[in-house]
Amino acid sequence: MDIQGKTALITGASRGIGQAIALELAKAGVKRLLLLARDEAKLAEVAAKVSELGVEVVILALDLTKPVELNTALAQAWRDYGAIHLLINCAGVAHQTPFLQSQLPHMQEEIAVNLVGMYTITRIIARRMARQGEGNIVNVSSLMGKIAAPTMATYSATKFAILGFTQALRGELAAHNIRVTALLPSLTDTDMVRELKLFRWVVPMTSKQVATRLIAGLRKDEPEILVGWQSHLAVWFNRIAPMLVEKILLMAAPLSQERQKRYQRFRYARNAS
Repeated sequence: MDIQGKTALITGASRGIGQAIALELAKAGVKRLLLLARDEAKLAEVAAKVSELGVEVVILALDLTKPVELNTALAQAWRDYGAIHLLINCAGVAHQTPFLQSQLPHMQEEIAVNLVGMYTITRIIARRMARQGEGNIVNVSSLMGKIAAPTMATYSATKFAILGFTQALRGELAAHNIRVTALLPSLTDTDMVRELKLFRWVVPMTSKQVATRLIAGLRKDEPEILVGWQSHLAVWFNRIAPMLVEKILLMAAPLSQERQKRYQRFRYARNAS
């Protein structure tokens, strides 16, 4: 994709990876950025940084889980600021807890934002892209979209689903000259991640590293952008030794030692039966 002179819309743009992508796109020569998130004050802070780089910026303080308001606001934005060439679905939430202690409202929020919200805005924008005959859509998944992690069951499920959604759209929308890409960062040092208990032996990368890799992948029209050497190594090992990777993940997960012992006893009993 040629980023120069294009208009991009980024969800989850008020912090973390979304903010970093906004800044890197501005440096790469994008003409206009539409920044979408729920927190208007934080969006304004990001917008000020983008403006300093000489890029026109528009703030959209919207909730992806409210489709009527979202549709109205995006239709108005399209009329006011012109066609959107690049949509980056970066908004997401994560709740970390062992599954048996998980809470239904947390699961519903993850699905509502990570999946339904992404579906809603993608449908709105993709229809307009199809009419204009061009566009690029980036869906931010995760390494957990390839390898599920203990204590992150619903989050992993949403990230797996994002990969399937992306693959399906890639085939369907190609006829309309719309490219659909999956971005898969590993553990990234963001506000959201700082609220989680980290997995042992995993070295977080920076949001800037993720954003820089995305720009490079877009320029090469890569359909799937896996970020970081840890991700490549984990995916490769999971292909050749999935049971070993499962054991390593269990050892790395922030579970109590007693839970790990119970799990090992269960696995031993199952294998012995």
